[in-house]
Amino acid sequence: MDIVFIENLEVSSVIGVYDWERNIRQCLIIDLRMAWNNKQAALGDDITKALDYAKVSEVIETFADSSQFQLVETFAEKLAALLQQQFNIPWLSLKITKPGAVPAAKGVGVEIERGCR
Repeated sequence: MDIVFIENLEVSSVIGVYDWERNIRQCLIIDLRMAWNNKQAALGDDITKALDYAKVSEVIETFADSSQFQLVETFAEKLAALLQQQFNIPWLSLKITKPGAVPAAKGVGVEIERGCR
């Protein structure tokens, strides 16, 4: 299986458990790896048979913009389910980083894998 990836996609969302976090938008960084068979798209040079990372990125940005979760874990689970359903992705690895959440760390977050390779 081939991998289509998106790295360091910056989105903003209402995310966090503290009262002050419920009234602001914060940056999240998305790293996504998706299993996909690229052979048919490559043979015909056909975008309709490819996993269109531009469209996937748009869905992620729209999702982040409209979500208001407390936990990064919930954000990751809901986003993974949406992407798998909407694009028929058999397997994905999704990393969500919340920069600045812990002052001594560059970022914190979660990484999940869903589906079968």
